[in-house]
Amino acid sequence: MPEQGSRQSTLRANNLALVTRTVCASARPLSRADVAAATSLARATASRLADDLVAGGVLGETEPGSAVGRGRPGTPLVPGSALAALGLQVNAGFLAARVIDLRGRVVAEATEYDDFVGSDPAPTLARLGDLSARVCGGVPAGVRLVGAGLAVPGLVAEESGLLVRAPNLGWSDVRPAELIKGEALSGLSPNVGNEANLAARTIAAVAPGRPGEFADFVYLSGEIGIGGAAVSGGEVMSGRHGWAGEIGHVCVDPAGPRCRCGATGCLETYAGRDALLAAAGLTPASSPAELAELAARGDKRARAALSGTARALGVALAGVINVLDIPTVVLGGHLAHLAELLAPEVEAHLGARVLSAHWAPPHIEPAGPLLAPGATGAAYRELATVLADPAAWLS
Repeated sequence: MPEQGSRQSTLRANNLALVTRTVCASARPLSRADVAAATSLARATASRLADDLVAGGVLGETEPGSAVGRGRPGTPLVPGSALAALGLQVNAGFLAARVIDLRGRVVAEATEYDDFVGSDPAPTLARLGDLSARVCGGVPAGVRLVGAGLAVPGLVAEESGLLVRAPNLGWSDVRPAELIKGEALSGLSPNVGNEANLAARTIAAVAPGRPGEFADFVYLSGEIGIGGAAVSGGEVMSGRHGWAGEIGHVCVDPAGPRCRCGATGCLETYAGRDALLAAAGLTPASSPAELAELAARGDKRARAALSGTARALGVALAGVINVLDIPTVVLGGHLAHLAELLAPEVEAHLGARVLSAHWAPPHIEPAGPLLAPGATGAAYRELATVLADPAAWLS
């Protein structure tokens, strides 16, 4: 008898997850009848599970639409607003904290700008803790935080939470979760992840559990350095240790400039924000828009800088695409702002270097103008645990 009860409990948990994923994946509200049809569950079963999920705050309801046929219109189901996650990000130029609910809405957020290159991790992360405490204090009553995630620009051993190395911050062998006080995060301990891997989640999904336009793509995060991630089937390819995707440290020219990582000729020494601006004769305080304006006016140095960056991107990305067979490239950060100028030349280089280009031409896409996408992706990752096992959050 206990074994039968266990099987029934597991079946119910699986069905709750199925209903939750179905509602969250839909671009429109679904009626209980829609959910039953999409999941092949009996209508009464789907309705009962939906009721439990609504009562637990995992799902919500909206106003009924107009009736189509006989009877009263069903009350549409949408992702719930009672569960949310905290996403944090440390970057070379800013700190960010953002709370996002299951609908993908920002509940509360704050950002602080500063220069964190070569910073001391302890006071920097304490400052992020203070920022997080203010953000958590702005979360409305009735919204429960299910977890916290932290995006950092470097190699992360995710199982242990160790930031192995972040060259552009100058950090090595740091355990960020131990340096952010738990009370600052409402008692939560942040799960640490690579910034680009987490930012790529915001391209793979437009909201928790809802697929984005691209399921397979290479993502480049353009900041002072260049982060990268490869996504297949909507999932980030993390590698054996979670260190995959460091495209910014693919060698473009062994005789090239020295990189902060210690190697020479890395992609980020050509395509990183500071390197690109310097090549154009601009200061680090300049913006990509200023560079674009100079290039539009025919400034030779600005155009040469963009051309050099396009070539470096073409060389590095061609190797990635030839190995992984993922011809869609999404540019984020400053590279997204310059995508229109960079794309034609990058695509020309890829067309000449990618073996399969004649049959599946590589193409460049800009990411949307989302500030601190790593923070959003970190929140998405925490909310994915609710989608996987909503039964654990019903009370």
